[in-house]
Amino acid sequence: MTEKMNIAVIFGGRSGEHEVSLMSAASVLSVLNPEKFNVTEIGITHEGAWLTGKNVLAAFQSNSFEHLHPVVLLPEPRDGSLFVLKGSTLEPLPKMDVIFPVLHGTFGEDGTLQGLLELADVAYVGCGVLSSSVGMDKNLFKDVMRANHIPVVDSILTSRAEITSSMEAVIKQIESSCPYPVFVKPANLGSSVGISKCTSRADLLEGLMEAARFDRRVLVERGVNGREIEVSVLGNENPEASIAGEIRPMDEFYTYEAKYIHDTSELVIPAEIDQSTMKKVREIAVEAFKAIDGAGMARVDFLLDRDTNEIYLNEVNTIPGFTKISMYPKLWAATGVNYPQLVDRLIELAIQRKADRDQTERIFRSNE
Repeated sequence: MTEKMNIAVIFGGRSGEHEVSLMSAASVLSVLNPEKFNVTEIGITHEGAWLTGKNVLAAFQSNSFEHLHPVVLLPEPRDGSLFVLKGSTLEPLPKMDVIFPVLHGTFGEDGTLQGLLELADVAYVGCGVLSSSVGMDKNLFKDVMRANHIPVVDSILTSRAEITSSMEAVIKQIESSCPYPVFVKPANLGSSVGISKCTSRADLLEGLMEAARFDRRVLVERGVNGREIEVSVLGNENPEASIAGEIRPMDEFYTYEAKYIHDTSELVIPAEIDQSTMKKVREIAVEAFKAIDGAGMARVDFLLDRDTNEIYLNEVNTIPGFTKISMYPKLWAATGVNYPQLVDRLIELAIQRKADRDQTERIFRSNE
């Protein structure tokens, strides 16, 4: 009989997407086969405390943490060992074969957690430090895409400090560069948290203040009369792209509520686009994934301009929403990979990526 693999699933986090992470984690945990995996649940509170114990997800869903214990992952190579703090004693948990982060947004999807996992020298699901950080920062990501000749929507970057001290100047700069409508976004967040569609100066003022609540850097994009097309990517060195799907939001755009609460937006799979456009978005999705040195998974989002039929790459989500109604798993299901198979494949890719990292020599010895 094959020995079971030890998997730690990490969720929650210090992010505006904390609740989304809990929903994604519930779906992942529901398909981890207990005959194949020993699963350890680790929740990170809004304040950043790492906790484990029994029924951690349920405890986070009900905000009842009393029976949970602090857990730490030391930033040094110890075979992925986690330690539980009970009283004044650190008790080791079994060696983890793979850590599966299901964290969205800052302090989870932005390279910070990935850096800790690299220091601990443990296999983990998803993109590494570089691709996570570039994928999370919307402005830096646009710069990388432009350098790779991948079209993106025109934008302006501003900051919380500028918004706070010079709101009038910020608004004038935006209005001189972009006609309404514009979209205002926190530079480092996902799940449509803090995003506003602004059709007037009053909207813009409110949208800038809202985005600045969630990040110190704020991106303002030219509005595009676009269809929202999405492609899922899976793999390491030789990534594959799913068929494309289209989101037809019931609101003016694909809001947080539409993504995770109401389930009222229409997901059209496959997207009703011609074969040439389907081929092109799948190719660009893989190009973008490679451009940021992606690994494991990503969902690549496009805008298809209704007026010109131009394709714009909007963003790459390195830990996309993973709920049962999320586009990433739905696209793979339509391409022939069901949800349990997808989770298993991501774990396999994490192990392969770790084996590849292990080939890197860490000590240089001169021949002289």
